[in-house]
This record gives sequence, C-alpha cells and structure tokens, in this order.
Amino acid sequence: MLRPEPARALMPNVEPTRPAAATGAGGQFAPLFGEVSAEVGRFIRQGSTAGADLVGSTAALSPEAQLLRNATRGVDGVNASGADEPGRRDFVAGIRPWASEAARQLGVSTDAVIAHAALESGWGRRPLRAADGSDSHNLFGIKAGGAWRGATVEARTTEYLDGAAAQVSAAFRSYVDGASAFRDYARLLLDNPRYAGALNAGADVQAFAAGLVQGGYATDPDYASKLVRVAGQIRAQGY
Repeated sequence: MLRPEPARALMPNVEPTRPAAATGAGGQFAPLFGEVSAEVGRFIRQGSTAGADLVGSTAALSPEAQLLRNATRGVDGVNASGADEPGRRDFVAGIRPWASEAARQLGVSTDAVIAHAALESGWGRRPLRAADGSDSHNLFGIKAGGAWRGATVEARTTEYLDGAAAQVSAAFRSYVDGASAFRDYARLLLDNPRYAGALNAGADVQAFAAGLVQGGYATDPDYASKLVRVAGQIRAQGY
C-alpha cells in the first residue's frame, strides 16, 4: 500500500518583496535585508518538507526573519501548505472523535492518527475524489488491492522507486463517510501482521511512524519524519 499524491508544502521560488526601508537612506538597510532573506531561505529549505505545513522550530529564526517569513505567507493567513490555521483546526475537530476511537483500538495516541490523516490528505484539502467529483472520504490513502470489494476511485500517486519519485495511477478505496474510513483504517492495521510494529506505541509517534514504514505503508523515504513533525505541530498548536 502506497500513499497518494503528497500534498506539497512549497514556497514560491522568488525573492520576498523588498520593503521600503531596504532602499531608503542610501540603501543602509540593504545588507540587513539580504542577511534576513538568506536566513529565511535557509529555514525554508531545511525546515520545510512535502506533505503538509509541517512544524519547524521558528525559535531558530531571528525576530526580523520571523516577520519576513510570516509576510511571505500572504495577507490571507494561508500558509505554504494551502491550509489556513482555522482550516486545520476545523479539520482536526471534525475527525477527532473517529481518530480517538481508532487510536484506542490501535493502542496509539489520538495525535498520531490525526497526524496520519493530515499528512495523507493535506489537512483535508486534497481529498481523493471520484470522476464525478464526489469525495471518497479516504483520508489515509489506502489502496484498493485485490481483496477489496467496495467502491474505488482512480487517482494519481507518487511512488518512490530506488529513491526516485515517480507518478503512477492507482485505485484507492472509497467510503460512504469519514467514520467508515477510520474504521477500515484501524481494521487494516490490526489485521495485517506487517503493521504489528506500529501497534501499541502509546504516545511514541516515532515508533508508530516507524512501524508503518517498516510494514510498507509508504515508499517515501522521509515518511516517518514527516508524520512525526505533523504530530508535533498538532501538539504544539493545541489542535
């Protein structure tokens, strides 16, 4: 089972708009602006990953750099993942009851299950849809497989072959609602011995993520670290 098209957390590959202070007074602030821009650029390259707006430690940024980084996110409050903070909160609140039940069955934290759904679906902003536009409610990117007898949707997915990303088309499971998706997700992990390492990890999201990867849930070499960072953001932001 492989993950669907990852939600890319991209920042535009352009220089931030130069503030007036950088060009005023004979350009006396230009060197500082250049240093701050470079700092933000390093942060974005080192602290951002594909899949979601994953948490990075802004404490490493200077106050000036944090202001510039926030400015590049746009005036509407939308972050690099395309999901604004209220949207993320609404997503988490909407799935938390189902996630809590699945987490109880799996012996892991609710944050771990929510993070998994957020990572796979881009915080609910990139749902797998059928040809008619209807939502499959497949928040975990679960492929149909030969044994699946339910409805399916066809979607593009990114697979990593020998470390190289490749786009392919695959059939994914489709559910009547979100509750059904979470029940099937829990059943999949519980019934498949490949994912035994992910079970009963408690609050250790790293162990849960490693168990998923060892079981072959995804081929992305950074999948476990992405999942851990999403869970960290959920906890840090109090979603």
